[in-house]
Amino acid sequence: MAASELPILLSCGCGLDVHKDTVVASVKGKDIETQTQTFSTFTEDLYRLVGWLQNQGITHIAMESTGVYWKPVYHILEEFFEVILVNARHIKNVPGQKTDKKDSEWIATLLLSGLLKGSFVPDQSIRELRFLHRHRRKLIGMRTAEKNRLQNILEDANIKLASVVSDVFGKSGMAMIEAIVEGETNPLNLSSLAKGSLVKKKNVLIKALTGRITDHHRFMLQFGTEIHPTY
Repeated sequence: MAASELPILLSCGCGLDVHKDTVVASVKGKDIETQTQTFSTFTEDLYRLVGWLQNQGITHIAMESTGVYWKPVYHILEEFFEVILVNARHIKNVPGQKTDKKDSEWIATLLLSGLLKGSFVPDQSIRELRFLHRHRRKLIGMRTAEKNRLQNILEDANIKLASVVSDVFGKSGMAMIEAIVEGETNPLNLSSLAKGSLVKKKNVLIKALTGRITDHHRFMLQFGTEIHPTY
């Protein structure tokens, strides 16, 4: 269906084509002239976009959910307008829309025709909580990867600490690893760093701590001790 054949449900609106450094905005409506302007994504320029849209009498905006670039734009515009966030795939599949200007105009046309289905965007507090949760999950993943790396180094040196100690990264385990980094190789001295119930396993600890430790192993282990300091 051609743009001219689409029904008009809104009197006016704006379509945004969002990029990393620019936002292309097209306004359309019954009583306003169709216009397109390009704005920088710097905060000052986004507020200039707000002023321009308000002067045009715009109350509704449709924009693409392009990567992470839509977020700062959305955060500013949502305070002033009714913003519909649309999956870019649902818009880009329309043939013949090849330029930023045409894209933004097409988005505005779809908005006025009521043909856009907005994605769910939670309120600010939920967005912040989601961000915090995702960041925490990434940090946990990084920590787990680093623990695995340190374990592999110990295994490469034939230090079987994990076969005896339930938590290599507990107080006793990290004290032994730090001692190895400092140059201690005597299994008896290393086993003497055991605390609590681990003291009873001293004989098997000595066997587990007998390995072939090189300067390279110590160099690599020191990064693990920086990330997992002794409690």
